[in-house]
Amino acid sequence: MDAPIRAAVESWADAPIVDAAELDGGEVGSVHRVDLADGRRLVAKAAATDLRTEARMLRHLADHGLTVPEVFHASEALLVLEFVEGDSEITPAVERDLADRLAALHAESAPTFGFPVDTLTGKLDLPNPREADWPTFFGEYRLGYMADRAETEGLLPASDAERIDELVDDLPALLDHDPAPSLIHGDVWTENLVTDGESVRAFLDPACYYADPEVELAYVDWTGTGGEAFFERYRERAAGPDGGLPDGVAGRRPIYRLLPLLVHLRHFGDEYREPVRETLAELGY
Repeated sequence: MDAPIRAAVESWADAPIVDAAELDGGEVGSVHRVDLADGRRLVAKAAATDLRTEARMLRHLADHGLTVPEVFHASEALLVLEFVEGDSEITPAVERDLADRLAALHAESAPTFGFPVDTLTGKLDLPNPREADWPTFFGEYRLGYMADRAETEGLLPASDAERIDELVDDLPALLDHDPAPSLIHGDVWTENLVTDGESVRAFLDPACYYADPEVELAYVDWTGTGGEAFFERYRERAAGPDGGLPDGVAGRRPIYRLLPLLVHLRHFGDEYREPVRETLAELGY
């Protein structure tokens, strides 16, 4: 742990650190488990992004029933969280518990899509203007926004950006199932879950906003975090008169898959360019 971060944690805690161990999840900074002389065990996160945004998202999710680490302290450069014991093993029991928790979270609604503030996914900005029309929100502030930034950064050729623009123009017809604005975590994958073999003990590193919940389901599928056990239970728990998912969910999945592909292209580079192209071709663009 860097000396300035150690000093900041000790100053906030009013206790010296006796041990510190780096944890996974430091993609945009560093994350450490810290043991204090007074017996407290905490997590300290430092990053170049404004960590108050992550704190606000965690508190919002907690206020709406999702199990996340408690936020003890948040400044621009330092986030101090509850340490939650566990691992990231995904078993069928964990998949079913994950489905229960996400179905409950997705039942939390708002009048419009977006979020009270702009947020982040990793180090990348997520604009969140409140918008009543889902194809407009997803087209302008997710797919279009990410593609424009990727093109500006030299990661996406203009010809591929134009293909995404064509898809965005067609979203009103492609996304015509009229979803309710549902609260999503936004980055549910194995490494962002603390599990105990039977259940999810905590959700980490959110990128939350009010969206079509199928965005979350497509991401869980794309990352391989949830399989048959997850989707069977989610269908049982999902809101709706028939207790299931809207018609056409499979056809919308590759549209929603494009978003994490573009995010990963901007985070990790060229290896995600061809999957973006392949997904566009799958969709006929």
